[in-house]
Amino acid sequence: MSRYTEAKCRLCRREMTKLYLKGAKCYTDKCPLEKRKFPPGKPGRGRQKALIGYNLQLREKQKVKRHYGMTEKQFFLFFQRANRMGGVTGENLIQLLERRLDNVVFKSGFATSRNQARQLIRHGFVQVNGRKVNIPSFLVKKEDIVEYREGKKEKITDLAEEGKNLVNSSVKTLPTWFSVDHDEMKVKIVELPGIKDISIPVEEHLIVELYSK
Repeated sequence: MSRYTEAKCRLCRREMTKLYLKGAKCYTDKCPLEKRKFPPGKPGRGRQKALIGYNLQLREKQKVKRHYGMTEKQFFLFFQRANRMGGVTGENLIQLLERRLDNVVFKSGFATSRNQARQLIRHGFVQVNGRKVNIPSFLVKKEDIVEYREGKKEKITDLAEEGKNLVNSSVKTLPTWFSVDHDEMKVKIVELPGIKDISIPVEEHLIVELYSK
């Protein structure tokens, strides 16, 4: 499967939004977006054209896709699933993306980035309702319990402590749709997420318009 291997901070600068791809660095003044508030490339600080029409829709799709660390094919499959659900397609899409297991592990503070969360899941560190799950795109449901497996917890105590410190210092805010026990390394899904729960500003209707052409 293809994956992005270049500097991740360039993606944030390209979308002019923090995508939280580099862990703790994203929450400090070392974030390149804090110093270079213009897109990468040779024109550099040159005047940027206003985005309209297709370009605006494309940038919105790219921003959300990169935020969750997905390939184009993966993202489109999620869109198709959201489109088959009842209700508003854009809101369905965001809810499905938020329910991904790698997103839950990252947002709970048990991983410093979604990429790291995917690695932990693939290597069998995580279980849902007592059963090992090694698929990062697994969708959690209401009342699910996500936790690190016994025998794996001691290997990542430093990682869990780092996530706990980010939350306690109010640098990182926990979503309201799940509760976290950092001492037990456990997450309980108390309700399904909504459009308000995404960490970046998004106009999901633009993504729907793009794929509806």
